Amino acid sequence: MKSWKNAWDLLAIISLSVLLILMIYLFPESIFRKVIGLPFILFFPGYSLISFLFPEKRDLDVIERIALSFGLSVAITPLVGLALNYTPFGIRLTPILLSLASFNIVFSLLAVYKRFKARDPFIPLLELNQLKQAIGWEEMSKLDKILTVILVISIIASIAVLIYIIITPKQGEKFTEFYILGPKGKAADYPTKLRVGQNATIIIGIVNHEYRTVNYTVEIWLVNATYENNRTVIHHMYFFDRFNVTLNHTPVNIEGNWTPQWEKPYTFSIDKPGRYKMWFLLFKDYVPPLPSKPEKMKDFAGTEAEKRILDAIEGKIQSLNLNVVVRGI
Repeated sequence: MKSWKNAWDLLAIISLSVLLILMIYLFPESIFRKVIGLPFILFFPGYSLISFLFPEKRDLDVIERIALSFGLSVAITPLVGLALNYTPFGIRLTPILLSLASFNIVFSLLAVYKRFKARDPFIPLLELNQLKQAIGWEEMSKLDKILTVILVISIIASIAVLIYIIITPKQGEKFTEFYILGPKGKAADYPTKLRVGQNATIIIGIVNHEYRTVNYTVEIWLVNATYENNRTVIHHMYFFDRFNVTLNHTPVNIEGNWTPQWEKPYTFSIDKPGRYKMWFLLFKDYVPPLPSKPEKMKDFAGTEAEKRILDAIEGKIQSLNLNVVVRGI
């Protein structure tokens, strides 16, 4: 009997695929996006293909269809991504979403057509007694029944674990982006040669990916040092400036263009001639105390403050540096 009710499963796949597309673009933060997206990737492609290839009931039993649907879906989804990688579209959300949705819809429609042409089509049953009859429960041996139950429980448990992993928010690597740019906002044209008292401008940027709100402190030092006998010798270490900024967490954007979270144009001038390395030290929440009150161009060489620069050299403190030559007027 050719009734659309007999194709309810395939029509559901088509409807849910279309619904997922709308939900992603209209309600991107909705939890239903993840709930529908899981079977969309891990079940719909394989099920629609299996329904197209094996429309007859006698071709496969229910358990085999379910197992093959998961297995084929796991194979189809990466293949779609691999094919997209060699196209101008690339592996991005929209191309993958539309490609998988098209796959699900096309093969579901083809499966509906073949199901209507089949003599004894496979039609999913919702009643427990009919389901038992379809899989031949009564004719099974005790061992087969036990193995079937274990298989069903394993499938359900796997689905539950996958849903939990996907829905539960995951924390990626925690880090902070810390950078300096030239006056034009590019990683070039840094002011490295100045005259005494000449103004120079750089841009200091910070992006918080720490999964929490962080109070940052930036310290700027002018350091004159040499490397002698396999160790760094600091001759002068002038405190230059310090400022604070508090930033909330911002997620890493891998789908679009990178955008800054916080940037500060920083204009400075140096009144002492010499060759310096200007150090920018970044502290999170806690700033180690200095041995005395910080004052601009106060020399902290020979004090415990040297540990700041030595730790920065060894990578223990997140830092940046800029070589600056200051000449007399």
